[in-house]
Amino acid sequence: MTPSRMTPRVAIGTVSAAVLAATVLTGAPATAEAATPESAPTTATSGGSASLRFVDIEGDGGITLKANVFTPAGADGTRRYPVIVLPTSWSMPQVEYLAQARKLAEAGYVVVGYNSRGFWQSGGEIDTAGPKDIADASKVIDWTLAHTPADPRKVGMGGVSYGAGISLLASAFDKRIKAVAALSGWGDLVGSIYSGRTEHRQAAAFLGGTGALTGRPSPEFRTIMKDFLASNLDREKDLIAWGRKRSPATYLDRINANGAAIMLGNAWGDSIFPPNQTADFYEKLTGPKRLEFRPGDHATAEGLGLFGLPNDTWTDTQRWFDHYLKGADNGIDRESPVLLKSRSTGAYEGYKSWKDVPSAQRRIELGDSKQINTNWNSGADGGLVFLSSMMDQFFRLPPMASIPLLPRPLAAVWQSERYGTGQRVRGTTRLHTTLTSTAESGTAIAYLYDVGPLGLGKLVTHAPYTFHGKTPNQPFGVDLELFSTAYDVPAGHRLAVVVDTVDPLYNEHNPSGARLTFSSPADDPSYVSVPVRD
Repeated sequence: MTPSRMTPRVAIGTVSAAVLAATVLTGAPATAEAATPESAPTTATSGGSASLRFVDIEGDGGITLKANVFTPAGADGTRRYPVIVLPTSWSMPQVEYLAQARKLAEAGYVVVGYNSRGFWQSGGEIDTAGPKDIADASKVIDWTLAHTPADPRKVGMGGVSYGAGISLLASAFDKRIKAVAALSGWGDLVGSIYSGRTEHRQAAAFLGGTGALTGRPSPEFRTIMKDFLASNLDREKDLIAWGRKRSPATYLDRINANGAAIMLGNAWGDSIFPPNQTADFYEKLTGPKRLEFRPGDHATAEGLGLFGLPNDTWTDTQRWFDHYLKGADNGIDRESPVLLKSRSTGAYEGYKSWKDVPSAQRRIELGDSKQINTNWNSGADGGLVFLSSMMDQFFRLPPMASIPLLPRPLAAVWQSERYGTGQRVRGTTRLHTTLTSTAESGTAIAYLYDVGPLGLGKLVTHAPYTFHGKTPNQPFGVDLELFSTAYDVPAGHRLAVVVDTVDPLYNEHNPSGARLTFSSPADDPSYVSVPVRD
């Protein structure tokens, strides 16, 4: 499979918007990437308060990391301030965080934002949150403690997407980090873009395309992307090992031992780092922790905050740092640590743990055996990366399909009864079935729809599933977790389970002419379990 043709356009638009936002809101030069060396920093004033300078910082192996430093007003060397280090997102320039960094500096923080290695004018090649990126984070902390009035006892890290992942990984290896705010990041890289043993094609193409457009991919990264998008099963073990090395979940013992206070924020429709892996990672943390889910796609829940606009995610981020770096008694440690925002109502709900989110299960029996042909799109799909979940976030318009019109030779369909009361879907829907394929490999995508009286289905959640090495025409069990969500099904509607074999979001592995049969043996009935909040 080849990367999407729209990828470079998306990247240029995203980068341009961030640069424009930072320029307008902070007065920083749009040419900030051409920063002067550390020995002669450029100094500017932001709002007559916190000072801003652009510097060069030596990273791991002697490369140069382009960075910017905000210092609180009145800093005269007589006192120390808590510090927050912000690595940039994938493909973003170092001006990404200027609006939020200024706010944090005005609240009394030294804030250092830096361009991750391999991107824009920072040196080196893209390491994809590997050992060199982790070492860079510690080098930036070293520099900050030596060249700013930063308090070595009060070090925090945070960021969006790539910056979030690097911050979590760094917290496993640098004990100086006391607090982390990881927004739209990942706990498990393999479970993010290879969930259900299925290549998330559009997500990977976006990362590969924007990386090539704005940075210098390493030979290793180019090979990984080529093998991944081509579904090279001969390299699967190597791909998984590469991803695990870059997954904070791999270093959970170290993260927990170091004890940093960790806040995780993500979106229900994140098409790069789905919410399930974030929730699983959160549950295994043993230190102070907080989990927030909101409607949207990758980085869109906190995106407007990068423009300096009011934003709940960034507000809670500052409160998190205020409490765990400054010791402020702002109550965030006494609030429900799991905060969810419904896709349907926009209302917030607090829970004491992720496991406590659902209070009941609605079971949909998949009783009738159904056979479908592969390699044809039935019309049920998860939409387009970024666009579909943003439509849901801002207009509450998720991907839709007419359930009665879905062609049954291409899509297996089961429906629940009409619900007399509204159903608040909360958490992770699970599918259990028995599958028989005429081929040894194949892919199926399961969808859950909210179906109105006229048969129009609105996508509640979905997930892909791929198998290899199965005996043709021999049944085997399948257990699949659909992506977690918070969605309200109105009274009078029903839920529909749809399974087909093609979705533009994913690579598919169905040989030509293959057929899939879903059955429900008497001793092992098939069903979908939908978590709800009574």
